[in-house]
Amino acid sequence: MTNAQLKQDIIAYSKHIGIDKIGFASADPFVTLKSRLKEQQKLGYASGFEKGTIEERTTPDLLLPEAKTIISIALAYPSKLKNAPQSKKGARRGIFCRASWGEDYHHILRSKLSKLEAYIYERVPEAKCKSMVDTGELSDRAVAERAGIGWSGKNCAIITPEFGSYVYLGDMITTLDFPEDQPIFDQCGTCNKCVDACPTGALVQGGQLDSNKCIAFLTQTKEMLPEQYRKKIGNRLYGCDTCQVVCPVNKGKDARHHPEMLPDPEIVKPELIPLLKMSNREFKETFGRISGAWRGKKPIQRNAIIALAHYKEEEALPLLYELMLKDPRAVIRGTAAWAITEMPQNNDMYAKLREAKEKESDSEVIAEIEKALFKIQNEKETVQDKRHLIKNF
Repeated sequence: MTNAQLKQDIIAYSKHIGIDKIGFASADPFVTLKSRLKEQQKLGYASGFEKGTIEERTTPDLLLPEAKTIISIALAYPSKLKNAPQSKKGARRGIFCRASWGEDYHHILRSKLSKLEAYIYERVPEAKCKSMVDTGELSDRAVAERAGIGWSGKNCAIITPEFGSYVYLGDMITTLDFPEDQPIFDQCGTCNKCVDACPTGALVQGGQLDSNKCIAFLTQTKEMLPEQYRKKIGNRLYGCDTCQVVCPVNKGKDARHHPEMLPDPEIVKPELIPLLKMSNREFKETFGRISGAWRGKKPIQRNAIIALAHYKEEEALPLLYELMLKDPRAVIRGTAAWAITEMPQNNDMYAKLREAKEKESDSEVIAEIEKALFKIQNEKETVQDKRHLIKNF
């Protein structure tokens, strides 16, 4: 049997096990990507989540000696949340991005790739394969582009004609030499909607992302969020879909043929106050099966506090006071102090902040409390000045 015939058999088997798209690319070095990654690194645009050196990320045979082909797979995921619970006063809700709906996609794609590997080994026992999903050294997007899965959009996502950019990607390097598929060339044209809509300006230009400004990245960090980004987060608990939602190609795309990817509305759009009261165990039991839980509960709870500030949810104030005064995590205490002054002012705020400052030992949290106290005092003085002007008018 020729490799061309085997390729057709692999394609047929991939459809049998539920892979939506499959493409075959050369395992030659990614020369253009290499220069782009160096530029990203030079500009400080890398996120720090990347695995491996630039050489490893662009030279497949460093990962698998004698590599000849990279197989790229794509699985389409849903974009619509049916029966979504309403966020309302007293029961405000946050949201996880679409890529985090359903079962953790890493598990789903690894299972598909494992089956694909087993099939190849059964047909060619001497073959060698190495698979990876998202956390591997290779750029899934660069592989998918070369393999004809889709084109690399201005939103820095692979856009497929069939499913838009709502696809998960996985790769398999192999020593088998398969005929290559044709890449799909850029079809974004003059459209710039994703760049224009990016909430933080993280899309510097079409196809270039400053990861450190990207909300998808910011929601996964564990430290205090820089103040200039807090109000940009909105009610996002994990990830950001803005650049996908505004993409014209994604309009009407909603793949729902993978049951394990279908979202539970109560999990992907949870109530914020109960979320902030969860123990580690409760958090794992509730969110452990989705990919958005991979960084643990601290970033998600920090983002939940920011979401309450976004809503100006006054009913959350007693909980925010408690978190500021008693939570063992400095990031949570500091974020709560900031969030308190985003609410309409009341007589308790200043006293609670003063109490917190007297107890606090963390310098970063103290700085947040001092900024909060200054804001309250400044707003009080502004109100008094206005009253004085009205009185003397």
